[in-house]
Amino acid sequence: DHHVNYGSGSGLQDRVAFVQNDPSQYDASIRLADLQVSDTGTYQCRVKKNTVAVHEVIVTVEEKPAPPQCWAEGEVIEGSSIVLRCYSR
Repeated sequence: DHHVNYGSGSGLQDRVAFVQNDPSQYDASIRLADLQVSDTGTYQCRVKKNTVAVHEVIVTVEEKPAPPQCWAEGEVIEGSSIVLRCYSR
């Protein structure tokens, strides 16, 4: 039907668009810009020509990890072993 149904209160109106200008030319792919954690969910593609075809895709958007904190355990001596530890929230 040449339109995207954004759902209620999704905030996607300004961030979703068809990849091709004319989806009737057999490509109804969409592009989601500026992904956010709140965009996680099930998306449904419903294409109608002579018949209706429906496909669902589950999208999971994870948060970018915080910068890691790294440190060495043990004395740094040439030829000895140390443990390098990193942690990120």
